[in-house]
Amino acid sequence: MNSASSTPPKPLTLAQVLICGGAIVTLSMGIRHGFGLWLQPVTQAQGWTRETFAFAIAIQNLAWGVAGIFSGMLADRFGALKVILVGGLLYALGLAGMAYASTPLLFALSSGILIGMAQAGTTYAVIYGVIGRNIPAEKRSWAMGITAAAGSFGQFFMVPVEGIFIASFGWQQALVLLAMVALLIVPLGLLLREPGFAKGAPPKRDQTIAQALREAFGYPSFVMLMAGYFVCGFQVVFIGVHLPSYLKDHGLQPQVASYALALVGLFNIFGTYTAGQLGQKLAKKNILAFIYFGRSIAIIAFLLAPLTPTSVYLFAAVMGVLWLSTVPPTNAAIAQIFGVAHLSMLSGFVFFSHQIGSFLGVWLGGYLYDKTGSYDVVWYISIALGVFAALINLPVREAAIQRRAPAAQGA
Repeated sequence: MNSASSTPPKPLTLAQVLICGGAIVTLSMGIRHGFGLWLQPVTQAQGWTRETFAFAIAIQNLAWGVAGIFSGMLADRFGALKVILVGGLLYALGLAGMAYASTPLLFALSSGILIGMAQAGTTYAVIYGVIGRNIPAEKRSWAMGITAAAGSFGQFFMVPVEGIFIASFGWQQALVLLAMVALLIVPLGLLLREPGFAKGAPPKRDQTIAQALREAFGYPSFVMLMAGYFVCGFQVVFIGVHLPSYLKDHGLQPQVASYALALVGLFNIFGTYTAGQLGQKLAKKNILAFIYFGRSIAIIAFLLAPLTPTSVYLFAAVMGVLWLSTVPPTNAAIAQIFGVAHLSMLSGFVFFSHQIGSFLGVWLGGYLYDKTGSYDVVWYISIALGVFAALINLPVREAAIQRRAPAAQGA
């Protein structure tokens, strides 16, 4: 395939990538972080168990992970635009379907499969690919931190809005309103049309997809990053979905959970931005080890302290700093080791590990609660996994991988 010009196309501007990409992540992550607020209204209205709801959200996380691999491949090959547009439309369709699902199967298909696929096309792996292709390496970790902070702002802003929607309009109308909000992703995606993918022509690469995958999965540090991200998914999705019910079970008012999840989003704005900044200066593996170990300490302190609104807000603030702070250093490390040609795809595989953890975290929360009447066992598992993730990130090697010679064809 002949190139139209020997001069590489001019990349998108820094402001364009950060504003549009950040806004897309704000909407996509902001909406999904509030799903825990629907657990009790939906299960009570439909006569379902908590495991039924949790299983649907678990499927969502797994579908997000599986679809993320393929959306990453498509975004790397054809640009992010089409992937984002389809993701925005699927998000709106999934939310509307979630509102009117009359059976557990339909609820799982809409809130699970459709929304999971939508999130795969509108969140970090795809947007970070745009960052990698358009922003120079010396600003890449910082830019990823800015975008992750946008997702955290979405949680801070959208979770209280979702709580207000439910209280004012009922849980079904609230979902319909969110579907309309999700459609805003479509015009924002149009502003991320990358010049390098003009006329649908993929840029030339030194590796095929198969070569990139063999290299990554044969490199121990990539597997270690995947293992750490598994733990991240287990912890944050368990807490995000089940914390509201955990607090209500212990006699706290529903607004305490809404404020707590909003505080997680608020403090994670600072946490993710700081992690991105530090990733330009410090070893990313050390940042990750600190985050994972810090989460375990925070959970231990939360379980040992008397459960009051104040202790909940303190826990939410500390966890907020650590919440999605793993995202910038993990993805920046992948870009630093393997380059950016297949960044969305490789990030998609690492995120798939995250989503397997998410599936287990949210499902085990519902399953063990229904079996034991308590979330205690899952809290203990979260603590142990945090220590494991801290230890397994320490041996990661972040230096750019040394390749013998470039491949002859592009993927």
